[in-house]
Amino acid sequence: MDQSYLTEERIEELKRELEQLRNVARLEVAEHLKRAKEYGDLSENSEYLEAREEQARIETRILEIDDMLKSAVIIRKNAGGGNLVQVGSSVTVKKGDKTTTYSIVGSNESDPVNNKISNESPLGRAFLGRAAGDSFEVETPTGKLKYTIISID
Repeated sequence: MDQSYLTEERIEELKRELEQLRNVARLEVAEHLKRAKEYGDLSENSEYLEAREEQARIETRILEIDDMLKSAVIIRKNAGGGNLVQVGSSVTVKKGDKTTTYSIVGSNESDPVNNKISNESPLGRAFLGRAAGDSFEVETPTGKLKYTIISID
């Protein structure tokens, strides 16, 4: 089982989703299945088939969340004192004339649009273990890009 790097906030979100799936969604789909069975022949009953698919989706999601929570490693901001980039760090980097701050998060929380990059992404992997002042190149689909780490929070 792979580790899931998650913030405490994300863990709480997943716990709430899991509770909703177990206590509300399961009951709703059970009710749909019961009603669909009343329509007769199950082999040609589209409502029954749709309810079964929904049931499978819910159970799959419950298992996914259970696995994530069981293998969760809580991301603590500045856990390493801010000397080296690690999961949980905020990294300010310079690329050309542009300065950007990224948060290094686990793959389950990545959101590149909001500068949250996964520790497993090429850029995230390139940042890990580096210190302020380090310059390095990262291979991207558009070619090599040079980054310099300005600060680590």
